[in-house]
Amino acid sequence: MRTFTFIAITLLAGAIAGTILSTINQGIVEPFIEKAIALENQKAMSSGEMINPTQFENYRIWQKGGEIAAGTILGLSLGALFGLVFAYARDSIPASSNKKKALILAVIMLFVLYIVPALKYPANPPAVGDPATISYRQSQYIGFLAISGFSALGLAFLYRKLGKDGKHEAKKILVPAIYGAIMIVAYAAMPPNPDPITAPMDLVIGFRIASGFTMGIFWALLGIILGTFWDKLKPHETTRVRTL
Repeated sequence: MRTFTFIAITLLAGAIAGTILSTINQGIVEPFIEKAIALENQKAMSSGEMINPTQFENYRIWQKGGEIAAGTILGLSLGALFGLVFAYARDSIPASSNKKKALILAVIMLFVLYIVPALKYPANPPAVGDPATISYRQSQYIGFLAISGFSALGLAFLYRKLGKDGKHEAKKILVPAIYGAIMIVAYAAMPPNPDPITAPMDLVIGFRIASGFTMGIFWALLGIILGTFWDKLKPHETTRVRTL
């Protein structure tokens, strides 16, 4: 493995995908956030709270700019994780090119790290939920995400350890079934979101759909970009020195 090339393409792929994600979110997800914040401001003003429109608008401009940087940082972190998993699992993924292998892995990681946790704790726009329970709700989500991620990782090791011989072909059914059983138990055991949703459901559902759509784009881009770099630069190949 050429370490420098591996690190470079992994981080670059993550940064590109993350920057594109945050840019797309400005047009697809941000309108739902704006509506949710507007509703929260109306609620605050009706209770007698004073809000400075100019100061708030300046804050939102700064916040939107920060979302681009945050998206890039998110892309770097997830890209590094994705690269490590891909380097380990690449030989076990059935596909004719590294681009296809990376895309398959990206779909799996989207499912494990986003879709499954969202089934238990779906994304909500700002101003949905009691601010006093934010830390508790975040810990619930991170806990369920960790169960999903570490279960999938452990089962990936098991899948590879079972090998490719015919007597272990049942692993294609057994391993996903074990993951499904673990997540069903976790889903039933972990507490529900403690806060009722008081925002309009069309706003909440629209935000969830938009967020899921852009995260799907992110993981697809990450897989395609990293796989393309991998096919071109082949970081897994080492140069052999010939001796005379």
